[in-house]
Amino acid sequence: MALLKPAQRIGIPVVSVAARDVEVARRYAAKHRIPRIHDSYQDLLDDPEIDAVYIPLPASLHAQWTIAAIAAGKHVLCEKPFTANAAQAEQVASVAARSDRVVMEAYHSGHHPLVQRLRDLLASEIVGEVIAARATFAVAIPPRKDIRWNPSLGGGALLDVGYYPVRMLRDLFGEPTVLSAQATERDGVDGAVTARLQFANGVLGYVECSMWPPRFAMPSLTIAGTLGTLRVRMPYHPQTSGRITFTSDDDRWAEKPDSTSTYLAQLRAFRESVLSRSPIRTDAPAAVRQMTTIDAIYQAAGMTPRCT
Repeated sequence: MALLKPAQRIGIPVVSVAARDVEVARRYAAKHRIPRIHDSYQDLLDDPEIDAVYIPLPASLHAQWTIAAIAAGKHVLCEKPFTANAAQAEQVASVAARSDRVVMEAYHSGHHPLVQRLRDLLASEIVGEVIAARATFAVAIPPRKDIRWNPSLGGGALLDVGYYPVRMLRDLFGEPTVLSAQATERDGVDGAVTARLQFANGVLGYVECSMWPPRFAMPSLTIAGTLGTLRVRMPYHPQTSGRITFTSDDDRWAEKPDSTSTYLAQLRAFRESVLSRSPIRTDAPAAVRQMTTIDAIYQAAGMTPRCT
């Protein structure tokens, strides 16, 4: 639904769907009024009437099918995480660089106006010199049959919910060094991860993520500086109860972020890049940098990067 509703709103026809089980594809197509189905992923890629594909498969399959889609001449919107590890991301980026196709990671939060609003606020030095930033995201995902608890499919809190706070801090402060990390494991899967990051401008970053938190906590971003503090509620889905608050010794204000859907902003960016080759924020090289940090956090926590 994260793709279908925005596509309908801006007039992008969704013409077909494929699944490992053709009956699953048939039911999905009927439910969402998609006119055609294909018997396999490759069958869909071989269809000359399809210009672009969205890949929402498990992370372990992203590299394989993104490369196959590029080879078939399709533009690609690949769900985050772009791949299961940095080596796979580099492989896909290399293939994409030799192609004239648009290859974009579906990290929807990065396309929302909130990111630029925060950059503008930081550039205005409203908080003074930034000292530290903390980004959190926790979602209750019961450890049963969900693929995010399957290590062979690229499961884990860091690759799923943790991807967002890591990317948010990187988008605002640049490339970090991973100082330390801890993970709570269950059958080889990180159910929760915390990490300390050092950015080149002196900012200390803190990431907290969990797929099985002890209590509910609203996703948040806090940026503390010498003159004040910015707090963002729902920074990764700001269209849903999002709020920016600034506090200092002598001032306090709050504002709602732009109400545009992150998914709509993402699909607009993808469409414009396909039609006019406009640059995109979440391209393959950006995904390589993200996955490099993700792998470094896993290693600092004493874990092996996913699917290596």
